[in-house]
Amino acid sequence: MSTWVAETTREAAHHAARVKTLGLATRDAYGQALVELGEGDSRIVALDADLSKSTKSSLFAARFPERFFNCGIAEANMISIAAGLAACGKIPFASSFASFLLCKGFDQLRMSVANPRLNVKVVGSHGGISLGEDGASQQSVEDFALACALPGFSVVVPADEVACRALVYLAARHIGPVYLRTGRPRAPKIYVPSESFAWGKAKRLVAGSDVTIIACGLLVWEALVASDLCAARGISAGVVDLHTLKPIDKEAIVSAAEMTGAIVTAEEHLAEGGLGSRVAKILAEHRPTPMIAVGLTDTYAESGSPEILFEKYGLTASHIVSAVEEVLKRR
Repeated sequence: MSTWVAETTREAAHHAARVKTLGLATRDAYGQALVELGEGDSRIVALDADLSKSTKSSLFAARFPERFFNCGIAEANMISIAAGLAACGKIPFASSFASFLLCKGFDQLRMSVANPRLNVKVVGSHGGISLGEDGASQQSVEDFALACALPGFSVVVPADEVACRALVYLAARHIGPVYLRTGRPRAPKIYVPSESFAWGKAKRLVAGSDVTIIACGLLVWEALVASDLCAARGISAGVVDLHTLKPIDKEAIVSAAEMTGAIVTAEEHLAEGGLGSRVAKILAEHRPTPMIAVGLTDTYAESGSPEILFEKYGLTASHIVSAVEEVLKRR
């Protein structure tokens, strides 16, 4: 039995009692973890593009002002500065809104970080459309695709505060460039504080026999709720948190396909180019399996509350259940 299959699962019998308890936003967990890392390693430095109060790198600035650099509204320059610091042996964490970092700083990420494979950690806050009312200009729906396309980059999407803290620590220890997405709203609690994480290894949260829902970020909670709804319909739906999109856990994906014979992916991102596309590639190469991707369908979103936007753009548990019912027809 693989180590992934042997992980602790939450059995379907307990699903009905699931209660949504909000924890910290992942951006808050990131800010706290960054300070803790700075306490133990003087090589840790932080950069921000004039949004530190929003990204929560302001916590690091308050504790280590001499190791914090506000680069102003100049994301491309910030990435270049981070690359220079990494070349000098520092471990830079460069933060801004995900849409600004990836879109405005992509050329620098490509040539100054990815090409020389420098040890830069890029943290995109306010990921996806759940930042809500700020609108399309600040909602990142293509950041997974852009970050995964960068050679040598790792791409990480924590589901809650516990996962975020653990993955920030792992990112600091990982040698090489990392993109980590954090979110604005408070995230439902999924993991207990003692939960352990491994770089590039997915977490199986629910065992299933009919279908597996593979999700990341805030959609992990929606996947868990969807699994409960499926159970009420007599469908055994497993749930996997694929927190690391790159390097991707091939073993977990193939094992899920072999166990259930049907896959649904769920992500707060365009349905093409992100988690769904990467899972589909693994399935096509190693274990062809019926699959449906839940995500935004070739569109940007509007301004609105996270709840209204998730409903309008098909990112709720009920939308995942609909995808499950459809994919089961193809088995």
